[in-house]
Amino acid sequence: MSFTKHLFISYAHIDNQPLTPEQQGWITRFHATLEALLSMRLGSKAEIWRDEKLQGNDIFADEITAQFPHTALLVSVLTPRYLNSEWCTREVHEFCQSAEQNGGVVVENKARVFKVIKTPVDTEASLHPVMQESLGYEFFTFEDDTPLELDPAYGEKFAQDYNRKVGKLAWDVAQLLKRLETYAPESRDTDGGEQTATKSTVYLAECSYDQREAREILQANLERHGYTVLPDQPLPRDEAEYVAAVARILERCALAIHLVGEGYGAVPDGPSHKSVIVLQNELAIQQSKNRALTRVIWLREGMRSENSQQQAFIEALNRDAETQFGADLITGDLEALKASIHAMLKRLEQPEPESPKAPGEVEDSAKLVYLICDEKDRKATVPIRRFCRAEGFEVILPAFEGDATAVREANRKLLTNCDAVILFYGTGDEAWKRTVDNDLKKMKSYRSGKPPAVTYTYLAEPATSDKEDLIDMEEPNLINGLADFPEAEMKAFTQAVNPSGATA
Repeated sequence: MSFTKHLFISYAHIDNQPLTPEQQGWITRFHATLEALLSMRLGSKAEIWRDEKLQGNDIFADEITAQFPHTALLVSVLTPRYLNSEWCTREVHEFCQSAEQNGGVVVENKARVFKVIKTPVDTEASLHPVMQESLGYEFFTFEDDTPLELDPAYGEKFAQDYNRKVGKLAWDVAQLLKRLETYAPESRDTDGGEQTATKSTVYLAECSYDQREAREILQANLERHGYTVLPDQPLPRDEAEYVAAVARILERCALAIHLVGEGYGAVPDGPSHKSVIVLQNELAIQQSKNRALTRVIWLREGMRSENSQQQAFIEALNRDAETQFGADLITGDLEALKASIHAMLKRLEQPEPESPKAPGEVEDSAKLVYLICDEKDRKATVPIRRFCRAEGFEVILPAFEGDATAVREANRKLLTNCDAVILFYGTGDEAWKRTVDNDLKKMKSYRSGKPPAVTYTYLAEPATSDKEDLIDMEEPNLINGLADFPEAEMKAFTQAVNPSGATA
């Protein structure tokens, strides 16, 4: 498809009024910045145009619509005035009608209309349905519950955020323009089905306002690597409809990513009064239980919230295995999160092949015991390792060195493949044991139909009140090694792992 103009900017005249006499209007600067960045992305001059509206009122000009068949894309700058303007909303409808006759308003699931939300608006009902369904680019932030446009007049941070937002918009526009160059309308799926994606589809959960910048960065990173990121359109704000929509989208996804911040997030209208952050986590847990959906939760170390509901959710994520069921909990920075996500996606798309067996070969009968301990307890575990080896078992300790992503991946593989787990409770404190217990509760989601691993806790010095409490409460599958090596209890463990008594 060929066009003489790349982009038309639709806006309301009042929204281009400068804040001070010496400044340019917001739309004028936006036009110039987008044109510069888009030209860099395309490698040639971007052809962007707009009606200067020199007359200062909203009177629709037919000569504008005459240019729409020659224009690839439209950007609408949404404000309350824009949505109240018959001229502006007509521009959107006229462009969409023209696009439908010239290749389609939606190309490979991407709309040829973009919305830049300069200030919050109450409703988008006057817009074309295609634009209503697009997510848009928010060019404002909140300070003391007051929305402020991303404008350099408000300070350096606003200027930086403004440039970053225009940069993302320019990238997305450039990618769609490149698709349009080779797009053949007749190649669309006439049955209405979706084209098969070459890479996984990722659910990037809605988040609170303080995490939106990180979400945008992550979304751009994933899309740049060829992944489809959902949701790609606004979700309902009625709770029942919201839950149904998220459940349908999650079914299409191989990975769900949750960015948890200080804010509680939006609360759909419904009986539970739960935020979208909590609801999405609950729905993803269900998918993880039903079909082993892979999940990752980003919760930075020491994160706290002044909102009591969000703080309770943060504490549950840190302590409750059910709340983080099926998920890897990432507490590092954004780069650590990116590395973990790409490692997970690689594992999903390129699963490790099973080792082929020679004809007549039987599976190795040696049982694998994963002995989880603190690194300081490595030497103290020697008697257990010797005993298990004498019983014909293979024993593996955790990975103690390497980056966090590699250590988590090694731990996951061992929890997936082991026949038994011994949690060696020695120098590790209660918080360490609680973390390991949470990992063990997630083990079911890793094993994909494999039988559950036999799990025991081994108590070792030093004695603590928590260990004494486990003994007093007669915790099941407990091996008391606080005094001497408990050979009889270890025999009971080996019998549970290998009831037949066969050794390798």
